[in-house]
Amino acid sequence: MSERREARQGPGRPRDPQLDDQVLRATQELLVEQGFQATTIQGVARRAGVVATSIYRRWPNKIHLVEDAIFALDTGVVPQPTGDIAADLLAWTRLFFAAATHPAARSGIPGLLSAYHDDEQSYQRLRERGEGLARVAIRATVDAAIANGQARPDCDADLIFEFLRGATLLRALTRGDEDGERFCRQTAAALVTLATEHESQL
Repeated sequence: MSERREARQGPGRPRDPQLDDQVLRATQELLVEQGFQATTIQGVARRAGVVATSIYRRWPNKIHLVEDAIFALDTGVVPQPTGDIAADLLAWTRLFFAAATHPAARSGIPGLLSAYHDDEQSYQRLRERGEGLARVAIRATVDAAIANGQARPDCDADLIFEFLRGATLLRALTRGDEDGERFCRQTAAALVTLATEHESQL
């Protein structure tokens, strides 16, 4: 589930999208091969076949580079609402799980969270980028299910999103993609219950 980053464009020549993609791919590869701590700007430059100054003109530091590399990962197509709450939430769960279990994400996200531990502003930016359009799209999914009579009228789409993100990220970071399809089906079934049962029944 990729979201194209906002270009950090400074003065000078226009950005070269091909070079940007080359650098991001190199960053993703090094995260998988060497881990977050061992991934450096100099190492990325060597892998991408560019000079380090070209990277620094685009990203102020390694943290911003890794952040962009993770959110440039292509992990699937955003599901379109069908009104079938069970099918739609299963599709969303699979998408979130694929994004969270991508090797570059599993390596990079804990490093970013650690780096941002004492930087509330950067942590907030990371969290918002992780949400992006997904929160809005899940709200559309829930609205379609409500209109189709498959979700209760007061279903909280934001709560669905929070449960989905938290469950898939924690599972991915602790156990990877082990028994992934079973996990996705169980998680989606729990989300359907959350979307359809009244609080007094939960």
